[in-house]
Amino acid sequence: MKKALLSILLLLLLVFASGCAAQSAEQPAAAPAPEASPVGEAEETAAPVEERVSLTMYFVDPDTSPYVAGGRKIAELVRDATGGRIEIEVIGSSELGERDLVERAMDNQLDIATCANSVLTNYIPQMNILDQAYLWKNAEEAHAAVDGRLGELIRERALTLGLHVIGFEESGFRNTFSVKPIQTMADFEGVTIRTMENKYHQAAFRAFGATPVALAYGEVFGALQEGRVDACENATANCLNSGYYQITRYVTNTRHAFVYIALCMSDEAWGRISEELREPFMAAVQEGVRWEREELNRANAEAAEKLAELGVTFYDIDVTALQAAYRRQAAEEGFSFDAEWQAAVDEAVQSVSNR
Repeated sequence: MKKALLSILLLLLLVFASGCAAQSAEQPAAAPAPEASPVGEAEETAAPVEERVSLTMYFVDPDTSPYVAGGRKIAELVRDATGGRIEIEVIGSSELGERDLVERAMDNQLDIATCANSVLTNYIPQMNILDQAYLWKNAEEAHAAVDGRLGELIRERALTLGLHVIGFEESGFRNTFSVKPIQTMADFEGVTIRTMENKYHQAAFRAFGATPVALAYGEVFGALQEGRVDACENATANCLNSGYYQITRYVTNTRHAFVYIALCMSDEAWGRISEELREPFMAAVQEGVRWEREELNRANAEAAEKLAELGVTFYDIDVTALQAAYRRQAAEEGFSFDAEWQAAVDEAVQSVSNR
């Protein structure tokens, strides 16, 4: 009996052991470790998207002015030269004055301010040499100055203010727009004329016999309407574009001053342009500046024609008499200029006479 029980027990143990072995054999084999990828076949990462820079350029002048047209041309050329990686939005008729625009650019609160050179004189005193009446005989001399050593001096000084002067558009030679005819220097007697806040321009009109009054650009039309001033002065195209002709029915070709429009870029905005894009950016800006200079000539000629059609009368005047009067006034007031900057002016004049 005992032997029978023992035999049954051994049989059960054999069956149990056999089942465990079978179950173990049915377990799946561990997955093999993945093969290491060969060098250079690691999973690719997406290439970085090219960085794009968006800038804004501000003008106090209306959208119809040659200066704003020049800004738009610069924006077009910069976009093309950088393959669309730098975009410039151009805004005309800024509610801020030129001085406010420049100071905001200094504080990195806007990208590109534009202003007449006389505005920069508030921060770069040596630039007063450009504010003189009858400094240049022609536009070639004026261009040679800012495209040469004088331009370098301006850019060097501007950098200390946190500004990058990237180019010089221009308003060119300025003429006089008045509510009564001015045909000789004697006709300036008793005339109140709006000028920029520029002691050299104002000295010129005092020398001519007029009373100069400094007003912000945006106030000029209203002052003419209200009779607070009898005349103003600017590029001929602006007589048309700013609507002055509606009140000032006479234009006198005094050509008393040459004005540049400086393009002043903030340090922060300049820093957003990569090293590789700075050269094509600057080349495009310079091309746009040259285009604006030609556009200004075209716009002045076209404006003169349209103004004549609108009944505005043009007068030539004895500029020699005006020049002599200004020189006497300048001597009386003791105007003097930095020697290094005077040498740069002389160099520009000489370079043109040598051509």
